[in-house]
Amino acid sequence: MTAPSPPQVDREALRRLAGTVAAEAAALLLDGVDDVRSSIETKSTSTDVVTDMDRRSEALVVERLLAARPDDGLQGEEGADRAGTSGVRWVIDPLDGTTNYLYRLPGFGVSIAAQVEIGGGWRTVAGAIVDVVHGESYEASLGGGATCNGIEISVSGATDLSRALVATGFSYEAERRRRQAVVLAEVLPAVRDIRRMGAAAVDLCSVACGRVDAFYEKGLAPWDHAATSSAASRVAATPTSAAAIAATAHADARRCLPRSASDRRTTPHSALIGGSRPSGPAGRARRWARRRRWAG
Repeated sequence: MTAPSPPQVDREALRRLAGTVAAEAAALLLDGVDDVRSSIETKSTSTDVVTDMDRRSEALVVERLLAARPDDGLQGEEGADRAGTSGVRWVIDPLDGTTNYLYRLPGFGVSIAAQVEIGGGWRTVAGAIVDVVHGESYEASLGGGATCNGIEISVSGATDLSRALVATGFSYEAERRRRQAVVLAEVLPAVRDIRRMGAAAVDLCSVACGRVDAFYEKGLAPWDHAATSSAASRVAATPTSAAAIAATAHADARRCLPRSASDRRTTPHSALIGGSRPSGPAGRARRWARRRRWAG
């Protein structure tokens, strides 16, 4: 049986809105990164932290999205929950990589996905993720392209497991972390190396642009991968989509490897992390990162 098609919406308009709002939230986070945290609390475990900046970022994103599209639904990591009546909802991670942010480490961002209701579920049709420290804004739409700072991106094209640079993440829950360590012990000897950056949405964008060859982690929440399921799937990052990577943590890491992308345009890394000097929040982020010796 043929799968139902997504409802007709202006996906490019949703993508642009997600990108604009994510950039504004990234600027807010950047302005506050050196401030003394006025509120640090925990959520699911004692290591799962949430700060006042998580909440301020989500409040800003919610305000901007509803100002532009007052009938849409919302689902946010820090509590935003609204049904909406338009058939469109926004899935928000206002600060992906909170622990990195708290410790002033690179590897945090803002993720916003637009989803449409279809067949009793939700499908991502547009999304934007801003990697704040690198000053990179990733955007994609279903049926459109995937870009970083306006430049088309592509996966690495790696097919040899032994030469794959693989990213992963770990749960905040102790028993799951123990099981993940067992999986990691099986994966590590079979690959080039492992990277653990601490922000799933940013990791998945790294797959989409070829900075790493694959990513796997089990137990992610919808806001961790909703926006990247649009970006990564547009550049053939997995046999299905980035959501499939996020849901899989098999010891056989071959399931996480991208398909060959030899017939696709590959953007050089220099174009992603160097290139022209960006303006606005992206430019401010890069200049701030350079001051902290985080970028070349």
